[in-house]
Amino acid sequence: MTDNPELAARRAQRALEADRRLRQLFAAAAPDSGSDPREGPGMALVAVGGYGRSELSPFSDLDVVLLHDPSIEESVVRGVAEAVWYPLWDEGVALDHSVRDTIQMREAAATDHRAAMGMLDARAVAGDSGLVMALRSQVLADWRRDARTRVAEVREARLTRIERSGWLAHAAVPDLKESGGGLRDSVTLRALVATWLIDVPHGESEALRGALLDVRDALHETVGRRVERLDAEVIPDVARHLGMGAEELDLHTRQLGRRIAHLASLAWRKVDDALAPPRKGTITATGPKVLVIADGVGVLDGEVIVTKDADPVTDPELALRAAAAAAREGLPLSPGSAARLARTMGELPDPWPPTARRHLVDLLTAGSGLVRVWDELDFAGVVDRLLPEWGPIRLRGSSSPVHRFTVDRHSLETCVQAAAVKRDVARPDLLAVAALLHDIGKGVDGDHSEVGEPMATRIATRWGFDEADAVVVGRLVRWHLLLPTIATRRDIEDPSTAANVAEIVETEDFLDLLAALTASDAQSTSPGAWSTWRRGLIEGLVVKVRRVLDDSVRTPDADTYEGWPVHVPIPDRGTTGPADFTLTVEGHQGGSLLTIVTADRQGVMADLAGGLALAGLAIRSARTVTHGDVAVSLWEVSRPDVDPARLSDRLRPAMAGELDLAGRLELASIADAADARVRLLGHVSETATVVEVRAHDRRGLVWTVCDRIASLGLSIRSAHMSTYGDEVRDVFYVVDDLGQSLDEATATGLRDALATALA
Repeated sequence: MTDNPELAARRAQRALEADRRLRQLFAAAAPDSGSDPREGPGMALVAVGGYGRSELSPFSDLDVVLLHDPSIEESVVRGVAEAVWYPLWDEGVALDHSVRDTIQMREAAATDHRAAMGMLDARAVAGDSGLVMALRSQVLADWRRDARTRVAEVREARLTRIERSGWLAHAAVPDLKESGGGLRDSVTLRALVATWLIDVPHGESEALRGALLDVRDALHETVGRRVERLDAEVIPDVARHLGMGAEELDLHTRQLGRRIAHLASLAWRKVDDALAPPRKGTITATGPKVLVIADGVGVLDGEVIVTKDADPVTDPELALRAAAAAAREGLPLSPGSAARLARTMGELPDPWPPTARRHLVDLLTAGSGLVRVWDELDFAGVVDRLLPEWGPIRLRGSSSPVHRFTVDRHSLETCVQAAAVKRDVARPDLLAVAALLHDIGKGVDGDHSEVGEPMATRIATRWGFDEADAVVVGRLVRWHLLLPTIATRRDIEDPSTAANVAEIVETEDFLDLLAALTASDAQSTSPGAWSTWRRGLIEGLVVKVRRVLDDSVRTPDADTYEGWPVHVPIPDRGTTGPADFTLTVEGHQGGSLLTIVTADRQGVMADLAGGLALAGLAIRSARTVTHGDVAVSLWEVSRPDVDPARLSDRLRPAMAGELDLAGRLELASIADAADARVRLLGHVSETATVVEVRAHDRRGLVWTVCDRIASLGLSIRSAHMSTYGDEVRDVFYVVDDLGQSLDEATATGLRDALATALA
């Protein structure tokens, strides 16, 4: 990580030679410069930027300002400028020059943050050094005084720059200067420190920039001109120049960018804290107030932390719980907490328990919040504990020129894209895991799809997925290139093409998963990988394959669901009144499993769902079956400490119809959430109409669906509800007043009514 002393000395020597030449020219041109050209009155040559820091790479521009007192005649200044600039141009020096008086220079620094940052590193080369020192002091004072607005300008410019140039650690072709984590970021850190708002580890920051400058110097000397992009074709030659292998240099450079970016991220969060108004009520007699959002997880000063009383040794799921909470809330995970987790977390069992698997799915389906949290976990070393197979693809460049990211970042971006289409599939959890692992095979020899299949299957099994689900994940990895390959290389109008693909995918559910993974993979690759032409071909192929397949939607088994027992003992006593029920509670997968036995009546599911929601219980999954005139329902809720007596008291008014459930459980709108999808699943049951609801999970959702079904005079024979991250997949077996499946008109009306209710 440390810079090369020889290359650093060469940079300083280039700056020294430039200093000598400028002093010669200034001494010959400036009036009254005396024997020492560094002491000329009222005029000076000033080195700014990298030259000001004595960091001249082989083909860097020479950034020089001819600074003068406003009282000096313009003709005199012009004569000195021409006497200095023209010889340099004749010598072929790459000169970035300007002429300004002290007032103009200060005004430029006040209106252009780049000019101000250049002056912060200003160094007098020749002439009146006092003039330079006075101006630098004024600019620095202005910078500190106006820090609130200046750092906002710097942040906006940085975001625009990164949007254009990407991240040094993850871009397919990194820009050593402009990319996030590049040289400009490292200089920005110096400017942020100069505001006096924050501090950064100075030694580490300077060493990182020095090491990255070494790479740029070698790049300049290899190519023979000024260039900032480290293209794949020049890496072997640059690596030889530095005494490294090609892959070693690529990884070394990306690691430097990753560490600079991490320092920058921490610095900007410190800036936000320094500029934020005081938070009322956040300081107590015992210290800062922590808002607890999960067991052992809280929010403090805009970061998700692991609370002091949490024990990662005995609770290894804490890392997943904290990460999922941070990604879900769109907040950063505290670096200190991430380091603590990496240092102290215990070993997760093999296979993982269902609660750990659920937290992982919550993390992977969180959308854009995933990337920042995963990066923090990875930087601290937690990812290596959760997914050792990640190491070989970390910061690994892609051999394909179409890819804009490294393999690891591409995998995360695929998860982000997959989260946007999770409503298109029956199993968002399997899509998310396959998205993360679809290129995991690129870390070993062989065809990455073929070698990745058994790897992904083993990982999914280790993460607690059952054998059937793990096989699906593996098959998705194996065939993730199937649709684009066939669509672009075969005649999709030939019936045998769709038939051959259908033979591989086998079911509509798998086709949906594969299509969503294909789109997510392509969109995270590059715009060209998901062009209108390619997208049209792939979607056309999917339509044709769907016609070949049976309408086979994977639905819950008739006898068991998620391992829950259905044959619950029925109490001997009657359950006749609407508020007459029995409730038992047992611990279940980090929450509670409620077994409720009631009289079977129209609307009973709605009343139960409404009562549970008003009791503050988040419903993870549910299942109901009827035994004669008795309904037995099982509800998995997230709270682990449910008091049966207290919950019974909360449920009884809802069951008796004494509460205005409609008024108290009105569905809240979710910003940017996709519309709920309601569809009828044909060919699933001959004795009931099966309705599937895919929607964003929120309070009152289950009650809304159950209530609308009851309001139409229909009954729910059984219900199967599952939650994947913030998405629900609810399947209802609905019958009419005779216990039969619905006719076509009634079924269509039910579908439309539910879609309207959930809009």
